[in-house]
Order: sequence, then structure tokens, then C-alpha cells
Amino acid sequence: SRAELPRHPTAVPPRRPGSLAGRLPHAMAASIVVPSDITLLESKFSIGNRKLGIFERLGLLGMSPMLHLHYSKMDRGDMRAVLSKKFDEEDARPEVAICRTRQEAVRKQVVAHNFMWGTAGTMTGLVWWSFRRYNYQSRLVALPFIFYGGTFVGRVVGDIFTGRNAEFARDRFLASLPAKIYYSPASES
Repeated sequence: SRAELPRHPTAVPPRRPGSLAGRLPHAMAASIVVPSDITLLESKFSIGNRKLGIFERLGLLGMSPMLHLHYSKMDRGDMRAVLSKKFDEEDARPEVAICRTRQEAVRKQVVAHNFMWGTAGTMTGLVWWSFRRYNYQSRLVALPFIFYGGTFVGRVVGDIFTGRNAEFARDRFLASLPAKIYYSPASES
């Protein structure tokens, strides 16, 4: 029964209890994706662009798209970005050595991916040829299992041919670092 005063048209409406407008900005559901520390380091010490080789391009082409829920892995676009950076060979700083080591580990991972598809396809083709005197149903039963098993054999073969099986765990860890992360503000303690 109170008479309300006329409000200015640009005035902020009053907040209702439990509404989303009353929450603090850091409690919002939306997140901001930012480059990770290693990506910033690579961008800082990069001296130009590097041309990708044919096996690197084929390896990236054979990787399936990725749905990022936590940004804990690198997708093929991130790997392409790592591989396309050029670093000074004569620079002896440890930061540049880390970037070159990461690039080499990513290169091995991408090139080894070709062997996965090649071995799986070759094993499937050999099974198809060896079952040539059988009816098509027996071939169709065997092929998916052989192809799936061939991907595992191909990963091992690719790791051996590219030297990934002999690399240090540190190098493999550097190759697995994500290129993007969710922004989290520094906590003030």
C-alpha cells in the first residue's frame, strides 16, 4: 500500500533471492579458454613457421576430432600448431630446448599414427585375401576384429619405427601437455 516512485528507464531491476543475477562473477557456469604456459613459451621463442612434412600431414589427417570437456589433451589443430613453429637451432637457452624437445616428441607421435592405420589396413587386407575361398559372411565376421586388433599392433609398430619406444618419459610428458586450458584466477591467500 506504499506508493512507488517512478523509476528511471536505465535503473537496474531489484534482485530476487535465488536468482542468477545475485551470484558472484566467479561462480558463473561459462569458462574462458586460454593458452597454456607451454603454448605461451613456444610462441615467445618461435622465430618463424616450419613447413610440415608429408608424413606429419598424413598423421594429422588420420586423427579423429576431439570433444574437449576438460582440455587435458591436444587435438590435431594444437599438434599442427606445435609442429608448425620454428625454433633457433643455435639457441642454447633451456626454454628453447624444452620447446624443441616437445616438438620432436609431438612429431614422433604424429608420424607413428600413420603406422596404426597402415598396419590395421594391411592386416585387414591380408585376412580378406586369405579368406578368398570362403563365403562373404565369414569374411565380414572376421574383418572388424582383425582391424581393431591391427590398430593396437600398428601403434606398437609405429612406436618402434619412429623411436617413440626409446624416448624418455619426460619427452612423452611434454608432448602430452595441453595447448589450451580453462582460465582459473589466482587465489589470494
